[in-house]
Amino acid sequence: MMQLSMRSLHAMHPKDLSLLAALDLLLTEGSVARAAARMNLSTPAMSRILGHIRDLTGDPIFVRAGRGLVPTPRAEAMRLPVRELVARARSILGNAGDLDLDRLDRTFTLRATDSFIGSFGPRLAGHLAALAPKVRLRFVPQRDESVDDLREGQVDLDIGTISHTGPEIMTQTILSDRFVGVVRPGHPLSSGRITSARFSRQRHISASRRGRMHGPVDQALGSLNLSRNVVTIVPTFSDALLFARQSELVAVVPDRLTEVARQGMVSFPLPVETGLLIISQAWHPRFQADATHQWLRACVREICAEDTSSKQAHCKIQNNKIR
Repeated sequence: MMQLSMRSLHAMHPKDLSLLAALDLLLTEGSVARAAARMNLSTPAMSRILGHIRDLTGDPIFVRAGRGLVPTPRAEAMRLPVRELVARARSILGNAGDLDLDRLDRTFTLRATDSFIGSFGPRLAGHLAALAPKVRLRFVPQRDESVDDLREGQVDLDIGTISHTGPEIMTQTILSDRFVGVVRPGHPLSSGRITSARFSRQRHISASRRGRMHGPVDQALGSLNLSRNVVTIVPTFSDALLFARQSELVAVVPDRLTEVARQGMVSFPLPVETGLLIISQAWHPRFQADATHQWLRACVREICAEDTSSKQAHCKIQNNKIR
């Protein structure tokens, strides 16, 4: 049996505790998907954690048996020691789950796109202020996809289309969005039925942080032997809307993320299918068990909930505990 002590627990890195908690859930559930759901993570994120555990232990942990997975002999041997260690850690750190929001004094740094900041930032700031008046939000722009700031603790949450992260970075989907076309009032596309041919004949503006001229819309039009006439490229959706508002250019932007910025303009469904835009929040495992960080993530999810009429009060406090 693994020997436990206060000294050994204090010597552990927060990342180690997070991995042990994940391993405990994996061994309990016997399923990556179910363990991911219990940790509020995506299945790919939990798979990456399992991969990291395999690298550390030198053991596959689970092997395929028919259509399911079964734990290896070493994993079975670790089951009870891991459960005991996780329980001991939770007992020692149990008070971390207690939050006095009236006294919580902390600055959270969120790296996000300008569209997210413009559409959800004010609501999130107001929501946090109502619950925890001493909490401060610092928004910083998404200039690249580097996760160094997450690893170094300079950024609490990275919010956007998270495509490339380090193997240890945790991610969670917070909303899905669809693209729409946007033009100024009086534009030829501001009225009438918008067909793919009519849409493609217009002059377009492309929003791409990397300066790309083409994207999903062009791929969909290409399958119809059509193409857009992209004459301007800007780095952000906000820039694209500013151009479209003052010109004859057609902008293609996310619906929910630009709802505020495109007020007074004419929006319409695209005449082609482009798929959904998935927006996630990402954080370093060092914050996984941090009670205030858990509260922040829950608040972000609540603000971004698609069905506002049926929001769950995830970041409310009941009996001074997170629920």
